[in-house]
Amino acid sequence: MERKATPEKEDFGKKYKETNFISKKLLDGYFKSVEKLIREIPGSNLNTTLEIGCGEGYSTAIIKTFLPNSCKFEASEYVENLVPVAQSRNPGLKIVQEDVYKMDRKDNSFDLVFLLEVLEHLDYPDKALEEIKRIDSNYLILGVPREPIWRVLNMARGKYLKDFGNTTGHLNHWGRRGIIKFVEKNFGPVIKVKNPLPWTILLAKKVK
Repeated sequence: MERKATPEKEDFGKKYKETNFISKKLLDGYFKSVEKLIREIPGSNLNTTLEIGCGEGYSTAIIKTFLPNSCKFEASEYVENLVPVAQSRNPGLKIVQEDVYKMDRKDNSFDLVFLLEVLEHLDYPDKALEEIKRIDSNYLILGVPREPIWRVLNMARGKYLKDFGNTTGHLNHWGRRGIIKFVEKNFGPVIKVKNPLPWTILLAKKVK
């Protein structure tokens, strides 16, 4: 498949390193929403979970604190040189390099898959969800920037002005209704939606 995406050139850990109050507050709201969505799933239904596109492992370390101790948690990342960085941040956790379009995983091998701030970077988001649906037996928690709020906020802080506020590497753009429709078409019904500024994060259940 021909690809325009260049994840190896992007700094996915930048937002976790910012020290200003507003950035920290927004990120805190993001992960509180993720935690609330996890709690919508009965604990007995979470035995195996996977985070796809973990980057440098910052999000992985946070997600791990939300999961039951009995839950087997793994992560993966496409950019090969980020894998050891993520591993060092999450000692003891299995983190591998893999392509979201073709994962070396068995069908229905995870109860829950996390795809957080990944879909907007992909050339073929529908094919990514198709593959995730194959390996996922039950639930998906997915987060994307909420348009056009995302761009407006970028421009308000003087970022990406020549691209009208579009963050470098974002190939796809969804509003709240758009991403719900997209996920329901390609994965299954959306059970719950959270809108921490400036994202949409949702919990969906696979159609079997």
